[in-house]
Amino acid sequence: MQDFKELVAWQLCYTLKCEVFDSTETGPAARDFKYRDQIRESSASAPRNIAEGFGRYRPAEFARFLEYAVGSIDETKNNLMDGRDRKYLDAKLYSRLYNLACAARRATRNLLLAKRRQARRDASDRGDDG
Repeated sequence: MQDFKELVAWQLCYTLKCEVFDSTETGPAARDFKYRDQIRESSASAPRNIAEGFGRYRPAEFARFLEYAVGSIDETKNNLMDGRDRKYLDAKLYSRLYNLACAARRATRNLLLAKRRQARRDASDRGDDG
């Protein structure tokens, strides 16, 4: 791959971020500045960490940034539940965003596991213990 934008995990995270931003542009979520800023930041953090990790080149470093991305997706999922509970998100929008977050997490975690395996193989090829 030549560009992080080719990664399915990044694409899903980016789509989630865009939809979170769109859904908090108006309505009650837009007026709750703390909530709006928290969910926007957590959703923006995941694709940002995937992009940064991609630029690190080494699988172990990339995996570390993918761990951060998974954490940000989980934080976004929690924020989505909070938004549903506060009646900021109707059932249909909540379901769409939550399912998108789950798909983004699966893809990111699968990439994370692949990078960890690659890092172990590389270390084994070099004769490292780690």
